[in-house]
This record gives sequence, C-alpha cells and structure tokens, in this order.
Amino acid sequence: MKFGRFLLEDCGGAILAHTLRRGKLTIRKGTVLSRADLQQVSDAGIDSLIVAIPGKEDVNEDVAAGRIAEALGVSGAIAADAGTGRVNFHAEHAGVLRISAERIDAINAVDPGITFATLADFTPVKAGRMVATVKIIPYAVAEKAVEAVEALAGQAGVLAVHNYAAKRVGLISTRLPALKDATIAKTARVMEGRLQASGSTVVFHDAVGHEAAQIEEALRQRAGDCDLMIVFGASAICDDRDVIPEGLRAAGGKVVRLGMPVDPGNLLMLGELDGKPVLGAPGCARSPARNGFDFVLERLLAGIAVTSQDIGRMGSGGLLMEIASRPQPREASGSSKAKTFISAIVLAAGQSRRMGKDNKLLLDHGGEPIVRHVVRAALDAKSIAEVIAVTGYEGEAVKAALEGLDVKVVHNAGYEEGLAASLRCGIEAVTPGASHVIILLSDMPKVTPNMLEAMAKALGENAHSIAAEKAIVVATNKGRRGNPVLWPRAHFEALAAISGDTGARHLIGQNADDVVEVEIGEAAALDVDTPQAYALLKDLP
Repeated sequence: MKFGRFLLEDCGGAILAHTLRRGKLTIRKGTVLSRADLQQVSDAGIDSLIVAIPGKEDVNEDVAAGRIAEALGVSGAIAADAGTGRVNFHAEHAGVLRISAERIDAINAVDPGITFATLADFTPVKAGRMVATVKIIPYAVAEKAVEAVEALAGQAGVLAVHNYAAKRVGLISTRLPALKDATIAKTARVMEGRLQASGSTVVFHDAVGHEAAQIEEALRQRAGDCDLMIVFGASAICDDRDVIPEGLRAAGGKVVRLGMPVDPGNLLMLGELDGKPVLGAPGCARSPARNGFDFVLERLLAGIAVTSQDIGRMGSGGLLMEIASRPQPREASGSSKAKTFISAIVLAAGQSRRMGKDNKLLLDHGGEPIVRHVVRAALDAKSIAEVIAVTGYEGEAVKAALEGLDVKVVHNAGYEEGLAASLRCGIEAVTPGASHVIILLSDMPKVTPNMLEAMAKALGENAHSIAAEKAIVVATNKGRRGNPVLWPRAHFEALAAISGDTGARHLIGQNADDVVEVEIGEAAALDVDTPQAYALLKDLP
C-alpha cells in the first residue's frame, strides 16, 4: 500500500486519509474517492490529497476485519458489522469471559497493523457488553497477513463467554453479641444483588451461634437444600482451625483453601461438602463493591471449577482499589492530615445522537468548542491537580479541539458500550494515590472554575462535618442534584465497576449519609445534548 500526498489525477479509487473540509465541501476520511469526489475537490481549488492507495495484494480494512472476526473461535459473543477497520464483539449473554492469552498474543504477533484486544481473562460481563475488538490500523493490509491471522483465529478456545447457570444458594450467618440483626439482613440483600445477574436465588438464610458445633449442624441439615452454601462469620476466619473450617470438617466436608492473594478478600475459605462448594465469606463480602469473594463466586456461578491453585494465581491483578467499607490508613497515628489530590475526569466519548448530525462537543460557544470550555474550567480550578479527558466517538476531532491545553487525553475504544466504559477508562488513568476524583460531563460549558473550587472547599468545610475521605460532593440547582460530582478514593473501585450507559446515581443513594450538596445554580443542570439546549445556551449570558 502506498501512503502520502498525491496529485488528484493519481487519487482515483484511493482512500482519503483525513477528513477534508473546505467551505460547504466535506468528505470523510476513509472515503474511497470517486471521480465525482475528485471533481468537487478540484472545484474547491485543491490539487493534491493525502491518501492511501492499496496494492493488488492488499485487503481493505473493513474486509480484513470482517474476515478475521468470522474466522475467530469465539463462543458466547456476537460480532458487529465491520466499520472503520473495526469489528466489536459483544457478549451474547451474561457470564464470565475466558480467553487464551497465548493465542491472542500469537494473533497480534503476525502484523502490527492487525490487532485483537479483549477484556481480561475471567472478567464478569453482562449481555451486550463489548468483550473484544478486531482493529485494522492502516486502510489496508497484506493478504498474506490476513490469511496467517485467519489460520490462528480458527483455533477453538480463543475467546468464550461462559453462561451463568441459576443456582440455589444457601446462606448461614453466625452470631455474636456485637453483630447487629440489621447487618445480617443487609448481608442477605447484598448477596441477592450479587446473584441477580446469574438468575440464582437465596433459598434459605439461617442464623446460628458462632461455634463449630452449630455450624456443623447447620451444614449437615441444609446441604441437600441448595447447590452452593456461603457462611458469613460474625468474626473473620483467622486460622485453619477456626470455627467455620472446623465446623465444615465436622460435617464431613473438606477445606480446599483458606486465604487468597486478593485484597480486599484475603480471608476467604473455599471448601466442599457432598460435592458442593462451600464458601467462608470474608468480611468485605458484606459490601456490594467488587472484592476477592466475587472472583471465586462468579466462576462458580458460571460453572467454572475453582481449585486451590486457581486461587493462588489470583494475586496478579489482585490488589484492588479501596472500597468504602474498608478504608486504608494513609498516615501513621499522630501525623498530619494527608494532602488532598483531586483529579478531574471529563467524559467526552459520547456519540452525540440527540444533537443530530453535529457532534455537540465540537459546537461553538463563545469562540471555542464546548468541550474546551469544560476542560479549561477544570484546568483553571486551583484545587484540581490533574485533568483527564476521555475521548471515544470522533476521538481525533475531540482531541484536536483540546490542542494546547495541559490535559491528559485517553481514548475509550469501547465508547459504544456507554458511559460506564468511559468512567472506567478515566478511573484507570488517574494518578496513583489521588485522594479524590471529580467527574465532569463534557457538554456542560456553564460550569466554572469558581464552582469547582466551591465543591473542593466543601470537602473540609461542610455543615454535616463529614470527613473529607468520606464526603461525596454533589452539585445542585435549586436543591436538585446534578453534575459535577466529587468522589473520594474509597469509591473508585465501585465507580470502575459500573456497567452500561448509566452513571453513578445509585452509589450516591447507597451512601446518602456521606453526601454533601453544593448549590452552583443552573450550570448543574444544563447539558447541551439537543439542538434546543444549544439554542438555549446561546441566549444565556
């Protein structure tokens, strides 16, 4: 394939490398140039273009991506149509993703222009979530390279989504005087939420004394009533001879493993009774936030066997972010207060469907694109230490709109998945050790640096005396909650675990006692996502 600037007379059938705009003329990049296209270009006074000219042995990017996608040994995922050299795979049903890293590496070693990316092995997914993508980098690749990848892709087991199977789950909670009934009840509710994706149900929840003999009796009596048993101890399992493992052995079961290299989740017990799994839950399993307990439970619900060796291999990637139920000590006793470090994430990956043919983020407002206003507001707020912009749809154009600004741009290749995918990209790009993150929507240009400063100030000065490391600061308009929202590190893991095209409103509801509201006026409610909203923006001062 030839690539470069060529005279128009040599561009027939070539592929336009960059979008061309001249007056009323617009030709999108990737267009295969026809005679009519070239005549319009010539009429616009242009005599040359930067194009890609495929050779006889080259395969068009969309054709190559489609062929590779069709050849891939994929189970439980559906391929979308090829476009811009890309084919995305989406989970056909909820379950747990399994991949062959060895085969994926082999595919990616054939030609740098042919790429295959997936979510991590054992990632839990919902139906419709993007799990993999084939992307052809240049506008065309060699036929031999495509054939080589097809041969590798055709091997079974490259990628599979293991379907969940609805299971009957039994819960046993042990009691001690200090454990409240409300905590036991909440544990059951959280567990029911965990099981929802798989269609599994809690068939019983028994409370017994925190003694080996009572645990033994409960396990014996209930083993036949369920497919999986989970024991929540009033006190964490701290030894192989503690009451929960001893109760399991006395009931005729065995302890497969105690302890896992995942934090939070270290104090997990995996056992077996009458051929059925028995889990001794760590304390963090009482929280809905993802932890080591989920690593094991998800596999069991998807019919994937878990051994002691499997758990032992979970340490790579097993250090999870902090969760609200288990805050980490950051300073030694008596030391000064830890310094606040606020990262701003500007979500700028959406497809702007409600605006029509225009990308709302690139529309003019006061001589600048709307997205640039939002990013500059974050940059000009003195309390914000770094600004991250997450791009997706028309990512290059959005990135160009931010040229010259001191902003870290990260691209969300899975922007079609929705808002949550961009949120994950942003959280993953935050500087390690950041104490807070403020999430801004990129179509809200009326948010000012002073408003962001007021929200940051509320961390340490709020009427409810909520500590900075716990406070969730929400912008309001006449008392109605809107955006932005400032989050402490304790919730980063939960933010990254959100899926679909929803925000974090449910997390705010779950942590209502820690919410601090800051009134910033109509800026908290005005998102410019329709032509009507854009017209309203023009009329505002």
